[in-house]
Amino acid sequence: MSDSWYKVDNVAKVFLATATPQDPRVFRISCTLNEEIDPDTLNEALRSTAQEWPQFQVTLHRGLFWHYFESTDQLPTAQPENKAPCAPLYTPERRNRLIYRVTYFGSRINLEMFHAITDGNGGLLYLKSIVRNYLALRHPGELDSVPSPNSASAGDLAQDSFRTFYGGTKRDTVAKKVKVYRLHGLRLPYNQQQFFEGHLSAKQVLDRCHALGVSMTSYLSASFMLAIYQDMPALERSKPISISLPVNLRNYYPSETARNFFNSVSVTHTLTDADTLETVAPVFDAKLREILKPENIRAQMDEYEKLEHMPGIRPVPLFIKNVTVKLFTKLENRYVTAVVSNMGRVSIPEELKPHIHSFVAFSSSKTLFTVVCSYGDDLVLGTASALRSTAILQRFYRGLTKDGMDVTLYATEVEK
Repeated sequence: MSDSWYKVDNVAKVFLATATPQDPRVFRISCTLNEEIDPDTLNEALRSTAQEWPQFQVTLHRGLFWHYFESTDQLPTAQPENKAPCAPLYTPERRNRLIYRVTYFGSRINLEMFHAITDGNGGLLYLKSIVRNYLALRHPGELDSVPSPNSASAGDLAQDSFRTFYGGTKRDTVAKKVKVYRLHGLRLPYNQQQFFEGHLSAKQVLDRCHALGVSMTSYLSASFMLAIYQDMPALERSKPISISLPVNLRNYYPSETARNFFNSVSVTHTLTDADTLETVAPVFDAKLREILKPENIRAQMDEYEKLEHMPGIRPVPLFIKNVTVKLFTKLENRYVTAVVSNMGRVSIPEELKPHIHSFVAFSSSKTLFTVVCSYGDDLVLGTASALRSTAILQRFYRGLTKDGMDVTLYATEVEK
């Protein structure tokens, strides 16, 4: 990085203000290899990868008016996995440490990051760099020529793309938001979350999507809507269901930043007892396509960023800003039922494919958050749930099975 410190971006400010023991705002991306992990080699690969990505070698601090990252000479060390997925990474009392961790178990490498430092796209690139360097060390001569996923300059990686691409666009009209059905019920005790890993055939799912004329995101999200509706109390079934979907803004702007650069959109729909996947998925898909039009995404990004450019905001003390952000986020959560984040297909160089078995991703949540990614024909749904009841996920996967999908499901153990 060109400087030893820099301010956090606008999305990071939300994560910092709203992180709690129940939802520490941590995401996890894992890669399972076709061989057991050698700890010494992994640490050698991790140290060299850290030098390629100075963006992530920072500690997080509180200023009077803002949080900021500061470069550090600390070296990351991979440890055996001994915590639950997405365990907390940042607390204000322990500031002088890296805000990501790398662990391993068997043939799996896990990268967990505090969401203030980057989003899933940046985390995936970092993990792919670690895996590439690890495999090159384990197979000298065979994989030395495989290029690193990191092709951007240090300046591009550290860019605050929200600020760079802010254009001051104003929306012509803003749709009025309506309160939606919120997931409720008993939470898991001791700030626990349960993690579910569902494996499907990407080809089976895509064939079904083509038959319905919808995207994979719409198919899976509509399936979740139906599962949620079937679990809703009868007196609440008139309420709409809203699925929040993070959108990678790098698909709309020429950015190579490794920092956060995404916005979330929501598709809201009121279901009836007569609805099926054949009726819900096309409606969901049409609404999503409209929302994802470039002009709408750009207007939403500018609307989100404009607060940073308002006179009088910068000198407001940090603790007041945090209280305001917490309140704003709490109000916005009234319009979200569940989250589905589709990271898409994980692409890697052909030379590495014989050595890699699968990828999976999770994000901590106060309710229900599913991350979708695929590698080869392996489509993986990683769901984090803070709810004691697993009824929605049971209905979701039963629905997929009934729709012709082959499903393999794993779950972590929790205390109830």
